[in-house]
Amino acid sequence: MDFRFSPQEEAFRQEVDDFIKKELPSNWVEESLYWPGGYGTIPDFEGLSPAGERFRLRLAEKGWLAISLPKEYGGSGRSHIEQAIFHERLSYQRAPGPGVATLISAPTILQFGSDEAKREWLPRIARGDIRFWLAYSEPNAGSDMAAIQTRAVEDGEDLVIDGQKTWSSGAHVSDYAWMLVRTDPARPAHKGISLIIVDNKSEGITIRPLINICGFHSFNEVFFDRVRVPKKNIIGERNRGWYYAMAALDFERLVVPIGGFKRTFEELLEWVKESKRSDSPVIQNKLAELAIDIDVAYMFFWQTAWMLDRGLMPNIEASVLKLVTTELSRKLANTAVDVMGHYGELEGGAKWAPLHGRMCTGYLDCISALVGAGTSEIQRNIIAMRGLGFPWA
Repeated sequence: MDFRFSPQEEAFRQEVDDFIKKELPSNWVEESLYWPGGYGTIPDFEGLSPAGERFRLRLAEKGWLAISLPKEYGGSGRSHIEQAIFHERLSYQRAPGPGVATLISAPTILQFGSDEAKREWLPRIARGDIRFWLAYSEPNAGSDMAAIQTRAVEDGEDLVIDGQKTWSSGAHVSDYAWMLVRTDPARPAHKGISLIIVDNKSEGITIRPLINICGFHSFNEVFFDRVRVPKKNIIGERNRGWYYAMAALDFERLVVPIGGFKRTFEELLEWVKESKRSDSPVIQNKLAELAIDIDVAYMFFWQTAWMLDRGLMPNIEASVLKLVTTELSRKLANTAVDVMGHYGELEGGAKWAPLHGRMCTGYLDCISALVGAGTSEIQRNIIAMRGLGFPWA
């Protein structure tokens, strides 16, 4: 595997960099508190800023919001390596942009949806007209998604949904739920689930905020009380939603803010030099370990894109990438607080807080990285059983 960029790819990388610097406010990178890998500090989940929305619409105008979608659906038909370059530069600049609709829903619809579903949803997603939130987790169904109890009962041309979802990131600023529901309780747990798109404006939906440990409103609990949804909103075949969701999770695990790790590490390194702590062997060793871990994560990142461009499905590699980067999220936060000492514990707004208090916020948020899109324990199980051939427990 040769991950060096071609001249065309290098030119595209420069084009993306120039575009971001031109379109985003000059102070965006420094003031953003987003922590790489975390789910509690994603800017769009806290609220939609005018500058962020303008940037997203500019991405859509260039066909970059859904960059790998075919041009017939409003994308730009770029290769997976180019898509990876695009996301690496976006995350390095902490730029807003593609979300659940473009990164998870769109490729799943493209792979499993009917022609009607593709025509209805993909162009709207590519234009940035609609946002989705993930309606998977429930109070008693987290890592074991097959335990969901939210039900959808057939009534004429509709399904009537009753139940609850929780830890619903960005539900309050989205238009539609990308939702798992139980459509046949008589079948085995994995075989009676469907994947359906639900309009947030539907009567019977109640969204309540959950303020996270960072003090941000990123999560929600959402209640469904006899919510009617057209059956045509089911993606793919009825009762096969579990399998579609597993593929969608692979797409989610491939989208990691790899550039954000590098950017945050560079800022930490610069702070160490300016504070004259770089002569400490202990700090040198900690930073050297981080630099190596980030390089390793980059190699896994490029590997998955390389595989996709060759028609290979990086199912195991997606779990490896997810595990490595989310564990890196925690290690980066822990190391930063260790290296900075009490300065690293200061929140944004405090007089002596370095880097706008980002390290303190990251220390609180990094735990969410170990849970979202499947816990580290789940990733290790997938790697052991699918990759190493160990028996199912």
